[in-house]
Amino acid sequence: MLINFHANFPCCEKISRKLERVDHNRSSFACTTFCMKNPTILDVAKPLALLAACPAYKPSPLETRSLQDRPILIKDETNRMGLGAFKALGGVYAVAKLIEARVGRPLQANAYLDDSVKTIARTMTFVCASAGNHGMAVAAGARLFGAKARIHLAETVPEDFAIRLRDKSAEVVRSGDDYEASVAAAIADAEASGAIHLADGSWPGYTEPPRLVMEGYTVIAEEMRTELESSGNWPSHVYLQAGVGGLAAGIAYMIRSAWAVQPKIIVVEPDAAPCLAESARAGQIVTVEGPVSNMGRLDCKTPSMLAFEILERCADDWVTVTDLQAVDAVKHARDLGFSTTPSGAAGLAALLTDEAKLPLIVLSEGDVPDA
Repeated sequence: MLINFHANFPCCEKISRKLERVDHNRSSFACTTFCMKNPTILDVAKPLALLAACPAYKPSPLETRSLQDRPILIKDETNRMGLGAFKALGGVYAVAKLIEARVGRPLQANAYLDDSVKTIARTMTFVCASAGNHGMAVAAGARLFGAKARIHLAETVPEDFAIRLRDKSAEVVRSGDDYEASVAAAIADAEASGAIHLADGSWPGYTEPPRLVMEGYTVIAEEMRTELESSGNWPSHVYLQAGVGGLAAGIAYMIRSAWAVQPKIIVVEPDAAPCLAESARAGQIVTVEGPVSNMGRLDCKTPSMLAFEILERCADDWVTVTDLQAVDAVKHARDLGFSTTPSGAAGLAALLTDEAKLPLIVLSEGDVPDA
């Protein structure tokens, strides 16, 4: 279901007017205005500098396929850095920057191998809640830099994620019946143990770790910008799936601040968890209620404060998709040569109901067993 807030909500109407002026035009003035007004600053140069020294890093593919007699652009994150999801960019980078903060001085990439830095990293434990992929990224980053990780998973998270987390040397704790319960458990854990809470969601008084996570995600949009500048094949619409909103916000921020040609940006959520759409409707952060969705990595009932601030300014429309639509999108993705999940294919599910001229989607994760 397409939720078009432009006709009903003044804040979204103002955003719409701004974007209509820049749609498919050179937009440096509009992007500069956006950056000046947006209080959350994300600098893609910082994660790119760290990634440049990482042997596992390379840009993920941006593919062109034909679907329903029209071309679509597909950003394939299904094998990002060997972790199988876009989250690798955020969690690993955030771990590195938080180690740097503990060291107390700027670190070049090779400095993380110094004994003095590794000695400090070994004293650090990173704690987070995860619906799967964020925990994988935090665990991978902690192991890479010599720290420890403890990941809280709700009972609804597939056991495959728990197995993969333990393979990354992380401690796994099952905490509660849903994602929100695992977040509360991670917060309590960090407060009790003195560990560093590295969440991908933000709220008043807790912003810097999730800001770093989003800063890592900006790399995806910058990789796409580089290819699109070369090809000139700019998308008309970009569909960004969202749980708490970090991925959507990181990409949307970079699109509005750096892309030469501006697309429509559509935020995609499960109809069981439209927390960003309902927050946009209310003009403030709200928590929604709903059943468990098969889009497990998107089944979040409260959005990230920082992500919502960005998406309020950047998004044109807010879309919900059903579990059945997401399953159907997985089948379409398979026909196109991609193996993903309902969460990974949520953007594809949304575009299948739309008539965008040249849509762009992000397949955010590879296929993951349900148990």
